[in-house]
Amino acid sequence: MERPRLPIAAHAAQSWRIHEIAPDFRVEDVWALPTPGGPSDLPRLVAQLVAGLGKPSGANRALFAARERLGALAGWDRPGTGVGARVRSLRDRLPADLRDGPRGPDLPRPPFRSIYLTDIEWAAELANGTVHAVMHIGWVRDADGGHRGQMAVLAKPNGLLGRSYMAAITPFRRLVVYPALVRSIDRSWRLPAADRADG
Repeated sequence: MERPRLPIAAHAAQSWRIHEIAPDFRVEDVWALPTPGGPSDLPRLVAQLVAGLGKPSGANRALFAARERLGALAGWDRPGTGVGARVRSLRDRLPADLRDGPRGPDLPRPPFRSIYLTDIEWAAELANGTVHAVMHIGWVRDADGGHRGQMAVLAKPNGLLGRSYMAAITPFRRLVVYPALVRSIDRSWRLPAADRADG
């Protein structure tokens, strides 16, 4: 498989609807997901992500716990800092066809709220005192003519604090958080159907 972390151009080159919805967001990271499948397997991938079949690694659990403690101390995660409070939801920007189409599931932890779902894209957002972020999962053709998932993270930092925060966590995102997530997705994707159903 190609290297999991991809250049930003791998996201920009696709005809995603997210380009028109979040043009003021910066693409921070793009990752190839080890999820070989057919042209209509995006719903399976989204369902696995939301169900949390890939449990966070010990390192990720420790990082998330530290982030939660820091956020609580700094007030970054107060109710007034989220989507619908500090920032408007990107659902407010959707064209009619996406607004009237499937919304997709929410992710409880971290608290991503689904924006839209199509046959080849799913986007979900979160906001806090530091950033308004989007997790974008797309379904793309791979080099062998099959299909696989591709994940991009887009962000709109909240002023100097947000820019400083995003810069500070970049090494942790790229070296710990996302590689562990990709490995977790790989393990979940390869589970037999019966094991997936049992959770």
